[in-house]
Amino acid sequence: MNEQEEIRKLIDKVKEVEKNEKVDLSSGEDLSVAIMNLIGIEEHLFFTGGKTGKTDYYDLLNKVREMRKELMKKIVKNPEGEIWCTSKHFLSASMRLMEVGTKALNEGDKARAEDMFKKSYELYNLFWGINLGVVKLADIEANSSEKISFVSEDEKPKVSGNASFFEKLSQIIKKAVDCCKE
Repeated sequence: MNEQEEIRKLIDKVKEVEKNEKVDLSSGEDLSVAIMNLIGIEEHLFFTGGKTGKTDYYDLLNKVREMRKELMKKIVKNPEGEIWCTSKHFLSASMRLMEVGTKALNEGDKARAEDMFKKSYELYNLFWGINLGVVKLADIEANSSEKISFVSEDEKPKVSGNASFFEKLSQIIKKAVDCCKE
């Protein structure tokens, strides 16, 4: 089976998951970005409360937090162990790195911006990889693409050269999660 056929097989599997209403991938990307922004709002309300000494900001923070938790349940279907919190932090870190990259781009530091964007996208893909059940967490080793186990080794993407774990995961996620589907 060639690389394209293997990727198509995995995408079909993800679509089957979507069809069974475990996760709506067509709106999942938009929802994940909304959750990122709710996390950002929580952070800003925390800092505003701290800077002004007005505890009303903490009350509002709690209301936003409850909304974020409700929305995360639509994506994070299997929150075993600390997957719930890890998922939240993947989104939060992805968002922050994207903002750092945007500021670097605005300052004319394109190389730094691209590095931050790459890291942001890698974390975002890891969020989806874990929550779609595409990768086995126990087998993830830093900087080792050879020891990565996908849920089904038959569906493992084939990427030419010494592709990293993130490059392999990115290939799967960009095909599966598409915000432009209507």
